[in-house]
Amino acid sequence: MKFVIVGYGRVGIRTVDILDSEGHDITIVDNDPEKVERASNLGFESFLGEGDDEDVLLEAGVKEADALGGLTGDLSVNLGACVIGDAYDCRTVMRIDDDYHADIYEKYAAEVDEVIYPERLGAAGAKTALLGGDFEVLGDLTASLSAVSVRVGADSSVVGQRVVELDLPDGALVYAHGRAHEPMTIPLPQTEIEAGDEIAFIAEPDLVAAIREELRGPGGAAETEAA
Repeated sequence: MKFVIVGYGRVGIRTVDILDSEGHDITIVDNDPEKVERASNLGFESFLGEGDDEDVLLEAGVKEADALGGLTGDLSVNLGACVIGDAYDCRTVMRIDDDYHADIYEKYAAEVDEVIYPERLGAAGAKTALLGGDFEVLGDLTASLSAVSVRVGADSSVVGQRVVELDLPDGALVYAHGRAHEPMTIPLPQTEIEAGDEIAFIAEPDLVAAIREELRGPGGAAETEAA
């Protein structure tokens, strides 16, 4: 797959490393000459410019890209990049800092395919380490897997099934469930799936699309990056 990554900072670098290890085609856009030079020296096609500049993104190949990630530390740039990516039929992922209020999250979540909170993920890792867990092991595991949450569509074949009985392929696992607009939790044995529920699962990257399609159903409900 072809990806355009806007922002080659700490989040962008780690994302690029993982995508590259899986053999994907990656193009990087950043407004910092040193970061662009660093990425170029590592063999990545890189472009200097603002990530929310349509001309820059066109030069970076947004027309041909499968997905675009707005991963800078600037929310407005990330949103602008995702709006442009969406206009060219890219799947869009936007980084947002964890200090934004929930209403702002809900606003932006409706305009892009995925919203991610790197700070929240970091806090989860810190908690795991403080409790005596080995977060490096978890990080190595999840680097090769995709954690995704999907909102169940009204026409999905899974509506009415119990969460614990979902038949997902090849070792994919459901790890959380939530009713619409409610926090996600570990599903109870008798919990039945309703339209609008959110289901979080972990799977190999090449299985995500098929599982997402099954859970969303023909209506195509929205999904978010699990944290």
